[in-house]
Amino acid sequence: MTEKVFVDTNILLYAQDAGSGRKHEIAAQVVRELWHQGAGVLSMQVLQEFYVNVTRKVSIPLSRSQAQSVVGDYLEWAMETTSSDIEAAFQIENESGISFWDALIVASAAKSGASRILSEDLNSGQRIAGVVIENPFVPSGNR
Repeated sequence: MTEKVFVDTNILLYAQDAGSGRKHEIAAQVVRELWHQGAGVLSMQVLQEFYVNVTRKVSIPLSRSQAQSVVGDYLEWAMETTSSDIEAAFQIENESGISFWDALIVASAAKSGASRILSEDLNSGQRIAGVVIENPFVPSGNR
């Protein structure tokens, strides 16, 4: 069985944004590998954040139709958010002290069965709700 890996918004943005230099190269490679392995997973929250930001906040924003096409591709990885996920996020927020939005990412990752979350925003190496946070932009010896 393939290990599931939850992908946070910033990884998707860097994978799309050729103007982000080395981070683009790393993120694009990570996303390609996850596609090849069939291992990527993400939430509707991530897709929503990605769509808004890839059309506004990257060095060369995508048109709405381009962004909609990319989001359409990522729908294969997407899982829906339920009221149980919201409740789990509240518990994670209370126990770990992270923001609600980050806690919802963790709750979604845990629900999906992912063993890791790839994110630049959370503390690399930290384990929350049984899921390990990994920043792919930090050399592996420093994670």
